[in-house]
Amino acid sequence: MTYLLEQHKFECRVSSVLNKNNRLYGKKYMFDNCPETCWNSDAGSPQWIIIDFEREYELSSFQIQFQGGFVGKDCYLEVDTKETKFHESFYPEDKNNIQTFKLKNPMKAKTFKFVFNESTDFFGRVIIYKLSLCS
Repeated sequence: MTYLLEQHKFECRVSSVLNKNNRLYGKKYMFDNCPETCWNSDAGSPQWIIIDFEREYELSSFQIQFQGGFVGKDCYLEVDTKETKFHESFYPEDKNNIQTFKLKNPMKAKTFKFVFNESTDFFGRVIIYKLSLCS
């Protein structure tokens, strides 16, 4: 298993950051391998994360570690390639553990968008400690 985010250059965009406080809750904390830092979205739905690589990579699975009580619901991964638009739902549990999601059909693309249409949080906030993409 190859962890794409650890071995390849990428850019990340997120829908929001709690109180616009990137210093404490910014997107970079999903990738720092520190169990005490996280991306914390602001209130509202949907929330999303876009990972954009310089070139295409094949994605076969991904891992997300949420904070229980702030877990995405009605989630899907969206991949838009030149040939097709791909959309696969995934169903996280409301817990703190790292959760692994295997794609039914591995997909090769430059851009991967994770969408959380709802949250287990009443205000729609999502908190993620770790996000890994695997080929």
